[in-house]
Amino acid sequence: MTARWGITIPLEGVPLLEQRSVIEQLPDLGYTDVWSAEANGADAFTPLALASTWAPSLRLGTAIVPVYTRGPATLAMSAAALAAAAPGRFALGIGTSSNVIVEKWNSIPFEEPYKRIRDTLRFLREALSGAKVRAEYDTFSVQGFTLGTAPEPVPPLLVAALRPGMLRLAGREGDGAIINWLSAEDVRTVVPHVRGAAEDGRDREVVARIFAIPDTDPDTARGIGRWAISAYLNVPVYRAFHEWLGREELTPMWKAWDEGDRKGALAAIPDSVVDDLIVHGPAEHCRERIRAYADAGVTTPVIAPIGPGDPVAAVRALAPAT
Repeated sequence: MTARWGITIPLEGVPLLEQRSVIEQLPDLGYTDVWSAEANGADAFTPLALASTWAPSLRLGTAIVPVYTRGPATLAMSAAALAAAAPGRFALGIGTSSNVIVEKWNSIPFEEPYKRIRDTLRFLREALSGAKVRAEYDTFSVQGFTLGTAPEPVPPLLVAALRPGMLRLAGREGDGAIINWLSAEDVRTVVPHVRGAAEDGRDREVVARIFAIPDTDPDTARGIGRWAISAYLNVPVYRAFHEWLGREELTPMWKAWDEGDRKGALAAIPDSVVDDLIVHGPAEHCRERIRAYADAGVTTPVIAPIGPGDPVAAVRALAPAT
């Protein structure tokens, strides 16, 4: 069994300020971690800053902060501030995000994603140590930046990764990987690329975001799951990931999507794929499914409840102490 058990915050459908009571209860429910994301809702840092005071024993992590939408120095300052507010309890997860978020929503070219992650990782290593950074990277340059106060300890740096190149970068230069949109069995394909690239003898953390719909009938859960799968897995980076994993069952969905047939794409997603990628069913069954990710090599499962139900009830139902 995993020693860690995380939940995604903020919870959807609940005003941020009203989430204090449930976040305060998380440690008693058995949760060890809260991890934020950043797309079109809350930013990645504010919910964690609140959680750091509402539940001071929780570990805090970003999964993820996009490397394109903040300048390198701004990203370092945000990370250093949260690391200083919660010493030893914060992990910074960075990722490329997607062309939709970067280009369509933020009007920033989504170019050379591997190099951008690598360069940002190298910059952060140096900047968060307190060093003065003067460097010409492939994707940006920094001339004379020094953090006003370097965090102690320096937070772990994790890389969101899907395919082998980025997975190996996460293991070789990062402190671990953040993985997403995969089954427990897929973990066995992904994790060896991370751990096999480590050259310093240290183990690497593997954080997995796991989408869950507890205590919901199968038809409803699969309907919700299909919408989520069609929204994510037609994005080029996720499509390429599942093509690499060999998930040929999604080929009819991709074909319909490419032809502009959104309803056809939704209908083409097999139940078996939904069942692989979305944890659903009775709460105890969901907890067993989440533990299967840990058995396959995930060190930190991070649950992301989805669907129209009460997210606070889902948090309680999926707690390991239940």
